[in-house]
Amino acid sequence: MSDERLFSLRNRWFTVTVGGMLALVAFSTAVGFIWLPSAQSDQPFQGVWNAICSAAGVPQQWLRASSATPVPLVQTSAVAMTPQLLAQPSSTSIGRGATLSMRCTMCHGVRGMSDANSPNLAGQYSSVIYKQLLDFQSGARRNAVMSPMVSNLSDQDMRDLSAYYAYLPRPVALRSDAAPVVPVPDIVSGGAPMRNIASCASCHGGIDHKAGSPWLEGMPAAYTRAQLQAFANDTRHNDINEQMRNVARNMTPEEIDAAAAYYAGAQP
Repeated sequence: MSDERLFSLRNRWFTVTVGGMLALVAFSTAVGFIWLPSAQSDQPFQGVWNAICSAAGVPQQWLRASSATPVPLVQTSAVAMTPQLLAQPSSTSIGRGATLSMRCTMCHGVRGMSDANSPNLAGQYSSVIYKQLLDFQSGARRNAVMSPMVSNLSDQDMRDLSAYYAYLPRPVALRSDAAPVVPVPDIVSGGAPMRNIASCASCHGGIDHKAGSPWLEGMPAAYTRAQLQAFANDTRHNDINEQMRNVARNMTPEEIDAAAAYYAGAQP
């Protein structure tokens, strides 16, 4: 049998082999360069062209004249803890904040202490309150009540409100004298290093305080529990660098309940 006849399209085995190889290459290319990248939820992989470029390792901006900035699928907080933000507010700012706070009393109480399972704001760090207000306004954090409430606030309004609530005396944990002393849960005092969980007290007070982290003593248990659950299931995502989401995802429901009850001062 001559080489000419062996590699001829008239040779049925040659035709089947070449056709099968071409089909396999086409299938592998479609799976590796289109289907698998397209199955990713990240913005850079959206669309067939983006999927092909990403799978091939080719920067998309090389292949087109202009590259629009991709819109993130989830809006996150853009607030930075600067020295200016952490500076002590003026008495004028506190006074203006007291006037503005009149619209907040229904949920957060007349003196910043909530009776509605909303967060207590009295004595909270002004930088924490300001960040949350700004996140509600930008959409990084969403709430059916808070989002419309802050929509028309100016930046100075939010700073003044934060200054006023930070000025109010901080409450103590709501423990009655008759109730037994609640031991500090392990998740609060020591965390869970094997699950990459730092202790709550290392950021929220007790051991240390991290700028931008709220103090939690006396916070309603229902509120704290709801926020930890929201971080865990990614319905709240305004934490910087996913710090709280990474912690909450690895916490058990029992640890969430224990931490919330402890900070509220109730028996877990």
